[in-house]
Amino acid sequence: MSQGVRTRPEGSGQPLSEAYDTALLDLDGVVYAGGNAIAHAADSLAVARAGGMRLAYVTNNALRTPDTVAGHLTELGIPTGAEDVITSAQAVARLISEQIPTGARVLVIGGEGLRVALRERGLTPVESADDDPAAVVQGFGGPDLPWGRFAEASYAVARGVPWFASNTDLTIPSGRGIAPGNGAAVEVVRIATGAEPQVAGKPLPPMHKETIIRTGAKRPLVVGDRLDTDIEGAFNGHVDSLLVLTGVTDGPQLLAAPPRHRPTYVDADLRGLLTAQPEVTQEGEGFRCGGWTATAGADRLELDGDGGTLDGLRALCAAAWTAAGQDSCRLDGGKALARLGL
Repeated sequence: MSQGVRTRPEGSGQPLSEAYDTALLDLDGVVYAGGNAIAHAADSLAVARAGGMRLAYVTNNALRTPDTVAGHLTELGIPTGAEDVITSAQAVARLISEQIPTGARVLVIGGEGLRVALRERGLTPVESADDDPAAVVQGFGGPDLPWGRFAEASYAVARGVPWFASNTDLTIPSGRGIAPGNGAAVEVVRIATGAEPQVAGKPLPPMHKETIIRTGAKRPLVVGDRLDTDIEGAFNGHVDSLLVLTGVTDGPQLLAAPPRHRPTYVDADLRGLLTAQPEVTQEGEGFRCGGWTATAGADRLELDGDGGTLDGLRALCAAAWTAAGQDSCRLDGGKALARLGL
């Protein structure tokens, strides 16, 4: 994928599982939600894998180890090995290892996933700013991470020790709602020190680099539900992406997406991996997909015709993104989306 301005979702004459060799799948909101498999996920992934597509699970959550994530997926009916899981802990551990000597001490503010990843790269996790660390790494530590851990990070960072963060997602979904994520914890240390960490996770290049190194993908497809991590990460990595509507992104957010947040393909769920993707064609000043034609009026997006919900959404995206160009679309699409039930 080039980094030009995408003005419409693309089509594919082949099922995506045949057009791409590897699916780089986000987890929460794509494969599972609240710990339970999303409808159609397990069956769709099984068919894609049986057809020869490699499946890799890419997560910004640095708390759990790849073994733990793989075990959870296997319990959900999605057979997975630890080698199929790539975490931001692994990405940040590689980033640190490129800047400090093998065997050096790293102050860990987070969970077991970070410690395992650091040891994999030949680094030594420590717990105190007084342990003479050569770096500080911060990753999601779960709801029980003591407040004093942020103080340890702040002491070391204030002394000039290089500071790294697995990711800066401000929130994380939980079974009870939206909770503070690692980005919120990073803000605590930033406020205390005035420093800025080096960040590895999606949407930044170190995470994409780690994923490609570990999978050997030649033609990867990023599959995600978030525009600002999954889709932007694909954009930064110059690869194609599939947005599924089983997570956080809704119709208005998709229509308003700036270029770096515009997916190559849009589908309802992971069944989209198994199908060809319809073309969106331009007809005069409008864009047609299936039975729908969408146009950008003076102050709103307009939709005419009849057909499937997703075809209408794809046509609306083309009208909105073309009208917006390099910016976010500010045209009112509420009436058109309501007609689609979105």
